[in-house]
Amino acid sequence: MVQTIEGNLLAADGKYGIVVSRFNDLVTSRLLDGAVDTFKRHGVSEENISVVWVPGSFEIPIVADKLAKSGDYAAVVCLGAVIQGETTHHDYINHQVAAGIMQASIESGIPVTFGVLTCQDMDQALNRAGGKVGNKGTEAALAAIEMVNTLCQL
Repeated sequence: MVQTIEGNLLAADGKYGIVVSRFNDLVTSRLLDGAVDTFKRHGVSEENISVVWVPGSFEIPIVADKLAKSGDYAAVVCLGAVIQGETTHHDYINHQVAAGIMQASIESGIPVTFGVLTCQDMDQALNRAGGKVGNKGTEAALAAIEMVNTLCQL
């Protein structure tokens, strides 16, 4: 018989960190609301949720890395919104933020999930922050819970 390892969505005891960008806070505050609500609905008490605000998405990885390596958190959720402008600035930000978040997860050994929107315009971002396309903050929190449970089985 094939052994299958799969996480569930029941939050185990533990603390969860959320790093959220203040830039584009019309969007990121909605992502944060989705993540916090999801953690609470899945059994995480408010006192086990820590939120750290940073200036922009580029600053997310260093704080996520610090939280992840602290040993205090079961997982860290990263929330931001990089919206394409008239230049290619967003490309440089997006690639570095994604790489930094992945590096924090790999080096710390705990889940550091990616809830950073990379959109062409504000409408797309709002649609992904509780609008027509759902809430990517919710999805990042669910991924954190599932990954914690998966890693506990390995």
